[in-house]
Amino acid sequence: MAIMKRALGRTGADVTILGYGAMELRGQPRGPRIDDVDAGRLLNAVLDGGINLIDTSPDYGRSEELIGRHIGHRREEFFLASKCGCPLEFPTDAPPPYPHDYSPANVRADVEQSLRRLRTDRLDLVQVHMSPSVAELTDNRTVETLTELRDEGKVRFIGMSGILPNLPGHIAMDVFDVFQIPYSALQREHEDLITEAVSTGAGTLIRGGAARGAAADDKNWSTGPIGLAAQESQRRWQVSGVEDLLADSGMSRMEFVLRFTLSHPGLSSTIVGTANPAHLEGNIAVAERGPLPGGLYEEARKRLRRADA
Repeated sequence: MAIMKRALGRTGADVTILGYGAMELRGQPRGPRIDDVDAGRLLNAVLDGGINLIDTSPDYGRSEELIGRHIGHRREEFFLASKCGCPLEFPTDAPPPYPHDYSPANVRADVEQSLRRLRTDRLDLVQVHMSPSVAELTDNRTVETLTELRDEGKVRFIGMSGILPNLPGHIAMDVFDVFQIPYSALQREHEDLITEAVSTGAGTLIRGGAARGAAADDKNWSTGPIGLAAQESQRRWQVSGVEDLLADSGMSRMEFVLRFTLSHPGLSSTIVGTANPAHLEGNIAVAERGPLPGGLYEEARKRLRRADA
């Protein structure tokens, strides 16, 4: 089997519905320990498994360097997305998030640094990181700077990694080719905004689409990167009654959560990160099964809507 592909909005690129998020390659102290050899094996397994989209960022530690070192020679096999607005240096005595800088000088420095680290002559997509306000983007001429970089051939498309409350304003600007948006069965606050973004012709990359699936399976409802409180995740799952639907389907919670995300008709790809080869293999196997059956998806949505009320 192969992983389904979808069009990434108006970009003309076709991307696999499962992308690889390289944040888990950032290394210690904020990520899992992974040595260079294991990182190389994992990144090559991503491509060998059929995934053709990789998402990274200047503030993901060693991630960009490892991608460039181990699969830079396979550059034509994948769509490469990074970010901008990130600081070039990080304090060693403070945890993220760090203050971002969307000025022309820093945006350009981020892109130039990413090109060097990733050992490539162009980035397929550069996304503005951390969802700044429209006013901040305007004051800093951020979009104009990215447009200049695109005209120079260093960037192919520009995007926004956005969340509420600023995401509706980003969509209304009608300048972004791709939006990266958090969404899952247990975090549906941006569900309609995904549809709205797609209506403008933009592609969508979903993050957090499987973040709570593994936690649901082992009942470890820890707070994840998408920011939803652990107790609220658990409440939504329990109140919805979705668990009853899984008994007949034979699916694990992890499979259900990931395939629910894949079922959103506006999704181009969902980004799932791991440093664990077994988890990568499992994610690929689930993605090859594709979206949920239509009837199951609609019933699950109905139950989850009641849990949101």
